[in-house]
Amino acid sequence: MPRRRSAAVLLVAAIVIAIAPASATVAHGSAAAGGEAVGAIDGAKASRAVGPNAEPWRWPVPAPIRVVAPFRAPPTPYTAGHRGIDIAVTPAATVAAPASGAISFAGMVAGRPVVAIDHGDGVVSAIEPVAALARIDAGMRVTAGEAIGTVSTGGHCEADCVHFGVRVDGEYVSPFLFLGGLPRAVLLPSN
Repeated sequence: MPRRRSAAVLLVAAIVIAIAPASATVAHGSAAAGGEAVGAIDGAKASRAVGPNAEPWRWPVPAPIRVVAPFRAPPTPYTAGHRGIDIAVTPAATVAAPASGAISFAGMVAGRPVVAIDHGDGVVSAIEPVAALARIDAGMRVTAGEAIGTVSTGGHCEADCVHFGVRVDGEYVSPFLFLGGLPRAVLLPSN
C-alpha cells in the first residue's frame, strides 16, 4: 500500500509540474521564476546541451510573454502530448531566433509554415506558424534575437499564438529548460 501512495504522489507531482506554467506571464528578457527541471532526463539533457558557458536563450516573440499552453511530455514518443509551449502573439508579429545557430529548415510541414534552427550539440528549436523572411534559407547562420520571420497561420495556434518546441538528440524537452526554468511546483494534499 505505501508503494501505491508513493506512486500516486509522484504522479500528482509530475502533473502539477507539467501544468504549472500554464498561462504564466513573464517580463521581457526573463524566464519564469525558479529553475527546476521538468524531470531528471530533461534536466540532464538540457544541462549537457546548454553547458555552463552557453549564451542565454531569448523568447522568440516580443513582450509581453504569455504562455497559453504548457509543455506536456508524452509518456512515450508515440503517444499524445504537447511537445512545446504555445506563446500568445499579435498576428504578423516578428519572430526571432531564440539562440544562435543555423537554419535547418524553413518551409511548410503538414500545411503550416515552420522555421527550425540547429543550435549544435544535438539541440534543435522549431517555431510555427512562422512565415520565414525571404533571406532565411537552410544553412544560414542566425544570432540570438535576429528576426527570422513573422507570425503566420496554420496548425493548432493559427495567428494568435506560436508553438515553440525544442529537441535534444531528437527527444522533445521543455523549452523552459533553455529559457531559465519553470515556476516552482506546489504539491497539494491528496485528500
